[in-house]
Amino acid sequence: MPIHNRQAEIAAALRVRPPFAGPEAVQAEIRRRVAFIKRCLQDAGMKSLVLGISGGIDSTTAGLLAQKAIGELRSAGAGEDYRFIAVRLPYDVQHDEQEARLAVETIQPDECHTVNIKHAVQGLAVATGALEGLSPAQRDFVLGNTKARVRMVAQYTIANAHQGLVIGTDHAAEAVMGFFTKFGDGACDLTPLTGLVKDQVRQLGAALGAPEQLVHKTPTADLEELHPGKPDELAHGVTYRDIDAFLLGQEVDAGVAEIIVRTYDRTAHKRALPTEP
Repeated sequence: MPIHNRQAEIAAALRVRPPFAGPEAVQAEIRRRVAFIKRCLQDAGMKSLVLGISGGIDSTTAGLLAQKAIGELRSAGAGEDYRFIAVRLPYDVQHDEQEARLAVETIQPDECHTVNIKHAVQGLAVATGALEGLSPAQRDFVLGNTKARVRMVAQYTIANAHQGLVIGTDHAAEAVMGFFTKFGDGACDLTPLTGLVKDQVRQLGAALGAPEQLVHKTPTADLEELHPGKPDELAHGVTYRDIDAFLLGQEVDAGVAEIIVRTYDRTAHKRALPTEP
């Protein structure tokens, strides 16, 4: 199938939004997504939103949208018991601790909890014995996914205790690359960044007041101990600029397109519901 056909197919499947025409379009998108968050919370009959804050622009933008939604619900008289709870989830000492703190200060959540996941992750690794015999690189990779899953367990524990929904930060530029942990950061109740490419997330974050330091921070999942702060783009093999261009139907290098399409196809299981007979 011609590559432009795959571009259109993938963009449609991921519900990619067209480029913003200007500041007014950005504000309209913010209003649309804030309304979505409010509707999700009220339809579920819940009272709080829970989000893990990593210090990157994705969680910062999602947090700013969530706090705005909660503020609007309270201002509209829906109830003073609506809350946004930010959760810091370091593994020992976070590589980008300064940015994580800056993100929380920027969002100004109603509550902020800190859960250090190191002992839980290491305890699970020892209890299962599954990492024995693996090479250091294999062990590091598996443990990275375990970190993501333990973080989500912590968020749902807090959400369950506060009549809450858990927010995910997945967007089109990560979804196309399958760049999330299945049943880890890929598990959530609502994804207010769905359909946005990376630059659009940055645009929304900037419009909501995120500082330049976070808007233009090099994206990293920071799950690997052997490579702390490893840039996402190094893992992808392509840049977010290229991924965004591909998703927006723009011309990209053939080699870049091949990497994106191949990765999208290989990670299809991560975007699907559990397989049924």
